[in-house]
Amino acid sequence: MTLHQTKICAFCSIYLRVILLFSAISLLCLQPVAITATAPTNETDRLALLKFKELIPHDPYKILSSWNGSMHFCNWHGITCGRRHQRVTGLDLQGYNLGGSMSPAIGNLSFLRFINLQNNSFYGKIPQEFGHLFRLQRLYLNNNTLGGEIPSNLSICSNLRSIRLYVNKLTGKIPEELGSLMRLQRLEISTNNLAGGIPPSLGNLSSLKYFFVGGNNLVGNIPDTIGQLKGLVSFSIGRNKLSGVLPTSISNLSTQLTGLYIGDNGISGTIPASLENLVNLIVLGLDYNYFTGIVPTNFGKFQKVQLLALRGNRLSGEIPTIIGNLTQLFKLLLEENRFEGTIPPTIVNCQNLQYLGISQNNLGGSIPQQLIGPSFPALIYLNLSHNSFTGKLPFEVGDLKNINFLDFSNNNLSGEIPTSIGNCLMLGLLDLHGNSFEGVIPSSMASLKSLQLLDVSQNNLSGSIPRGLEKLRYLENLNLSFNNFEGEVPIEGVFKNTSVISLVGNTKLCGGIPKLQLPKCLVEVMKPRNSFGHKLAIVIISIVLFLFLFSSILVIYWMKKSKKKSPSMFSTMDLLPSVSYQDLYHATCGFSSDNLIGSGSFGSVYKGTLVQEEKLVAIKVLNLQHKGAFKSFMAECNALRIIRHRNLVKILTCCSSTDYSGNQFKGLVFEFMANGSLDIWLHPELDNENQSRNLSLLQRINVALDVAFAIDYLHNYSVQPIIHCDLKPSNVLLDKDMVAHVSDFGLAKLLSTVDDSSEKQTSTIGIKGTIGYAAPEYGMGDKASIEGDVYSYGILLLEMFLGKRPTDEMFKDGLNLHNFAKIGLPERVVQIVDPILLPREVDVVPTAIVATREDNNDNEIQVDEGARGIANLCQMDANVHKFLVSILEIGLACSIESPKERMKMKEVTSELHMIKKAFLGSGILPGGRGRIQV
Repeated sequence: MTLHQTKICAFCSIYLRVILLFSAISLLCLQPVAITATAPTNETDRLALLKFKELIPHDPYKILSSWNGSMHFCNWHGITCGRRHQRVTGLDLQGYNLGGSMSPAIGNLSFLRFINLQNNSFYGKIPQEFGHLFRLQRLYLNNNTLGGEIPSNLSICSNLRSIRLYVNKLTGKIPEELGSLMRLQRLEISTNNLAGGIPPSLGNLSSLKYFFVGGNNLVGNIPDTIGQLKGLVSFSIGRNKLSGVLPTSISNLSTQLTGLYIGDNGISGTIPASLENLVNLIVLGLDYNYFTGIVPTNFGKFQKVQLLALRGNRLSGEIPTIIGNLTQLFKLLLEENRFEGTIPPTIVNCQNLQYLGISQNNLGGSIPQQLIGPSFPALIYLNLSHNSFTGKLPFEVGDLKNINFLDFSNNNLSGEIPTSIGNCLMLGLLDLHGNSFEGVIPSSMASLKSLQLLDVSQNNLSGSIPRGLEKLRYLENLNLSFNNFEGEVPIEGVFKNTSVISLVGNTKLCGGIPKLQLPKCLVEVMKPRNSFGHKLAIVIISIVLFLFLFSSILVIYWMKKSKKKSPSMFSTMDLLPSVSYQDLYHATCGFSSDNLIGSGSFGSVYKGTLVQEEKLVAIKVLNLQHKGAFKSFMAECNALRIIRHRNLVKILTCCSSTDYSGNQFKGLVFEFMANGSLDIWLHPELDNENQSRNLSLLQRINVALDVAFAIDYLHNYSVQPIIHCDLKPSNVLLDKDMVAHVSDFGLAKLLSTVDDSSEKQTSTIGIKGTIGYAAPEYGMGDKASIEGDVYSYGILLLEMFLGKRPTDEMFKDGLNLHNFAKIGLPERVVQIVDPILLPREVDVVPTAIVATREDNNDNEIQVDEGARGIANLCQMDANVHKFLVSILEIGLACSIESPKERMKMKEVTSELHMIKKAFLGSGILPGGRGRIQV
C-alpha cells in the first residue's frame, strides 16, 4: 500500500468516526426531546391539577375525591383531554360550591381551551398565570367571590372568545389591553366593584356580540368608539355612575342589536331621535337617568320592542300616541317623570301588556275603561298612583282576572269601590289610599284569597269593617285609617296583630283585641216585662226546638232510606237547566268528528255552540254501552251539583234524553276551555300545529297553585268532602286567561259527613285513577282517600316541572318519577328539570331573541329562541334554582309512599303561595330601582 493510499484510508477512517460520533450525539440529543413530548408534559398537567386541588379545602360534594392515583387524570371528574394526545383541554367544575383560591399552577395547563368554574365559592385573585394559556377560548369564573384586578395579560390569550367574570368582587379598572382580543364575542364583567371609565379601546372588538359591564362603579362618558361595535346583539351598562350625554354614535350600532340598557346612571340631555335606526330592539332601558324633553315620536318604529323602561327621568309632554304601535310590549315603565295630559287611547292596541307603570306623573282625566277592561287579559301589574286622575274607578276593573298588583293611590278618584273588585282573585296588593272614595268596603273583597296588602286609608269610606277580611289568611298589611268606619272591629286573622293594621282616625270604632285600646261596644239587653212572660217564652222555645229535632230525625231517616234506591237524575241535577238531544246535535254539527276534542273510557267530548245562547261550550257525551258509564255519569252529576269554585270546571247544563234512534242519551255541558288541557302544554307532539306551546316558570307556578286551590276546596271546603280520584294533566283545563280548572269527576267519591263505620268507601267504578298517577295503596285495594288525591297532585307537580310523564319509558327497574326527582335534589336540579325552565342570565337586562350556546369544542352554535321573547343568558339563576328546589320538594312530600306522611292540601296551597310571593319579589319578575328582569 502506497503512502498516498495510506493517507486516504486514514482520512476515510477519521471521516467515518466523525459521522458515527455525530450520529451518536444526534441520537442522544433527540432522545430527551421525545421524552419531553410525552411523559414530562403529561406529568406537568397531572401535577398542575393536584396543585389546584390542594388550594380547595371546601368540597362539600366530594367532587375532587376522584383526583387521585387510582386512575389517569384524563378520567378525573370535570377534566377533558384531547383525542390525539393526553393533554388537559378542559376544566369544568361549575356549580359544586367549591371553596378556595385558584392555584397559579393552572397556567401550566398549556393545552387548556376552556375553564368553567362558575357558581362556586372561589376567593382571592385571578392568577396572572392565566395569561400563559394562549389556547384558551372560554373563561367562566362568574358567580364566585373573586377579588383583585382583572389580569391585563389576558390580552395575550388571543384565542379568547368568551370572558364571564360577573357577580364577583373584582376591583380596579377594566384593562385597556382587552381591546386587542379580536376574537372576543362575549365580555361579561357586570356586578363587581370595578371603577374608572369604559376604555375606548374596547371599540376595537369587532367580533363582540354581548357586552355587559353593569352593576359596577364606572364613571365618565360613554366613549364614542362604542359605536364601532357593529356586531353587538346586546349592550347592558346599567347601574353604574356614568355621566354626560348619550353619544349619537350609539345609533351607528348594527340593526341586529336587540338589547340596549343604560339604566340607573347619570346620563343627561334629550333622548337621541337617531335611535330609530335600531329597529330590532326588544329591550330598551333608559330609566333612572336625567333625560329631559319628550319621547321621540319615531319610537313608534320599535315594533319588536317588548320592554320599554323610561321611568325615573325628567321627561315631559304627553305620552305619545305612537305607544299604540308597540303591539309586542309586555312591560311599559313610565313612572317618576313629568308626563301630562291623559293616557292615550291607542294603548288599547298593546294587548300583550303584563306590566304597566305610569305613577308619579302629572296625568289627569278619567281612567279609560279600555285600560282596565278585558282588552288586557294578561295584565298582572298596574300602577297609576300619584297622578291627578278623576271620576270613578270603572266597574270593568273586575275583568283583570290575572292582576296581582293594583295601585290607584293618591289621585282624585271618587264614588264607591266597585263590587267587581272581588273578581280579581289573583290580587296580592290593592292600594286605594289618598282618594275620595265613599260608601262601604265591598263584601266581595272577602273573595280575594291571595290578598297580602290592602290600603284604603285617607278616603271617605263608612259603614262597618267587613268580617270577611279576617278570613284572608295571607293578608299581612291592612290600613283603614282616616275614614268614617264604625262598629265592632274583628278579632281574628290580620286583626290579631296590631303591628300590621292601622285604624287611626276612625272615631266610631269599638271592640277589637285589647292592644288596640278601643272602647267596648255597647250591647243592648232586652229585659223581660215579667217572670210569667219569661217562663212562657222558655216553654215556647222548648216546644219549637223539640219539633225541629223530631222533624230532623224523620228527614235523616227518610234520606237514608231513599239512598238505597237507584239515584234519580232529576234529584241530583234539578238545579241545572236542561237541553234537548236536538240542541246538542245541532250544536256539534251532528257530533261531527271535526268537533271532537277528546275521548276517554266513558265517553267523548265535543266542541259546540248552543244556538240559544250563542256560546261556545264543551259537551261530554257518555258511552252508555261501556260498563260503568252510567255510574260515572251519576258520580260526576253528584259531585258537580254541590261544588262552585273558580278553579273547577263549571257545568252549564245537562241532557238526559233519547237520540234519533231511540237509544238512551246522557250528556253534560261545560264551559269551553280555549287553551285545552295542561297535558298538551307539557307534552306537545312534534306534528302538532301548536308545537310552539310552552309554559313559563311563573305560568307553571300559577297552574300548580290553581290546581292546589281546587283540590283543597274539594277536600276541606265543599259542602260535602269530595275525592277526585283521577287527577292528571289531561284533566286540568286552561281557559283563555291560562287559569287552570280541574275537570272530569267521573270517578269522584263523595265522603259522608257523618261517622258511619259501616259505610263502604270503595270506588264504585273499578280502579281509582290512572296508572302512574293513582296512589300505590289503591293497587292493594285500599279505599279512596284524600291522601290518594294528594299523591296524584304530587306526581302532577313533578311532571309539570320535570317535563316527564310518570309512564315515561325511562322509568323501569325501580326508578320512577318520584325517585328521579329525589335523586336530583338539590344540587342536580339543572340536569332534571324541563330544559325550557332553565333561564340564562345576563347582567341586569335580559337579552334578546337570538342567544348563543357554547359547546365544549371550538364552536359557538346559534340558537334561535323564536317568539319566546326576552330570555336570560347563562346558567340557572340562584333564585330560580331555589324556587325549583322548593317546588319539587313539595311534589316529593305529596307523592311519598306512606299516605300518612303526605302533605295536606292546606299546607300545599300555603307553601306554593309563599313560593309565588317570593318569586314575584325576587327580581326575576318586576324588579326594584334600576333593575329590569323577566
